Amino acid sequence: MNQLQAMRVFVRVVDLASFNLAARQLGMSAAAATRSINTLESHLKIRLLNRTTRSFSLTEVGREYLEGCRTIIEKLDEIEFNLTQSSSFPSGKLRIGAPATFANARLGMLLAGYRLAYPDVDFEVTTFDTQIDPVENGFDVCFVDDRSFSSSTLVTRSLTRVEEVLVASPSYLAAHGTPQTPSELNDHGLLAVTDGTSKSWEFANDECVSRVNAGKTLSSTSSTLVRTAALQHMGIALLSREFVQRDLDRGRLVALLADFKINGGPRSLSMLYSGRNYLSMKVRSFVDFVVNEYRHAGKRARAAQAD
Repeated sequence: MNQLQAMRVFVRVVDLASFNLAARQLGMSAAAATRSINTLESHLKIRLLNRTTRSFSLTEVGREYLEGCRTIIEKLDEIEFNLTQSSSFPSGKLRIGAPATFANARLGMLLAGYRLAYPDVDFEVTTFDTQIDPVENGFDVCFVDDRSFSSSTLVTRSLTRVEEVLVASPSYLAAHGTPQTPSELNDHGLLAVTDGTSKSWEFANDECVSRVNAGKTLSSTSSTLVRTAALQHMGIALLSREFVQRDLDRGRLVALLADFKINGGPRSLSMLYSGRNYLSMKVRSFVDFVVNEYRHAGKRARAAQAD
């Protein structure tokens, strides 16, 4: 027995004082409506209606049960309405995880642009410098730029490439010299973003592949700290180009060894979220917004190169 449906039939029959009218409104036959209430009475082992050949009336317990049915049905209808509204109009809190370099360079602009279109969505952002588990942390959406990350439970959308660049301040280079080959880095202070394990940088060109042990001057899980150390002339750092692009443009940092491919070349910045089915509107709309932003940015970049 579908007890909830039987409760709806019972309430509608009483409200309309007619099995026929109630059945017609509910899209069923009068006989089916009668069977539904008979089954409900059998299930409860009580009589809800006193029936005659032409009319019916509520029993005392039926009147009490009717009020309970109304409360349950109204509450359920309210819950379903709220869920439908939230799935139609983006609202609520969106939990986002992102690498600190991406959060500092790009995420703020994305969130500002998205909120102009969807002002009822708020954000809770967690930043990280080393790999974390998006599922375990309960993010609605998570950005990653790690080559080794993979997930069988999350949808992965690739957004753009992330290039790493070797940088140092002009003052540091003036004092210690500018390295021309990877091997010369061994004579410099090296600043590395690391997850706590040993860190090496790999450099490749048409002639050879070289590896340099990094972090002998400073190693940290914080890319922000490593960037600050480079700006304070402590040594040479390897960071996301987008993260330090403003420093490069303003001459606060200088790019080094540009002819070498670093750590296998650019990584992919990707967006992760749960399975494609039954996404909330806030997640679906945010994913679509971010994908469109990067698609348009790619078109603008290609047009600029063509000019």
